[in-house]
This record gives sequence, C-alpha cells and structure tokens, in this order.
Amino acid sequence: MGTKTSFPALKPAQLMAVLQREPLAYEIVRQRGSHRRLRSRNGHPDIGFSFHGGITLPPGLVRKVLVGDVGLSEDVARSLL
Repeated sequence: MGTKTSFPALKPAQLMAVLQREPLAYEIVRQRGSHRRLRSRNGHPDIGFSFHGGITLPPGLVRKVLVGDVGLSEDVARSLL
C-alpha cells in the first residue's frame, strides 16, 4: 500500500476531534452553514473545513487536510489518528 492509502476514511466529526485535540488545538472561529473556519492556538495555519455529517471523508482527503493544509509530516499525522 502507498502512503496515500495508509490514512483511514473518517467521519467529519472524527476529523474535527483530531483537529481540536492537542497538539493541533484548532478552534472554530467562524461558521456559516456547514463551513467552518478553524484557527490553531498552537500556531498551525488557519484552515477551512466543510462539515457535512452524513458523509465519510475518503483517506486522500484526510491526508490532504492533515499533511497539505495543516502541514504535518505523514508520520506525525498518522500518529494523531
């Protein structure tokens, strides 16, 4: 398996819980409908998150958020899941 498939599929609430826990410590600073703007208390970049509770986020999107948007290494991102 490649690194892109080594991330699990998650529900949006599960990914949100990962983002809100330490060491990431993201908080919702703005929300309009299902779209949330998150800011980290620990200096990570601000990110936008579209929260649609009835779907499952595919592994590639989970990787994109944690590695691409937040800026974590793949190993650190996987250790937080």
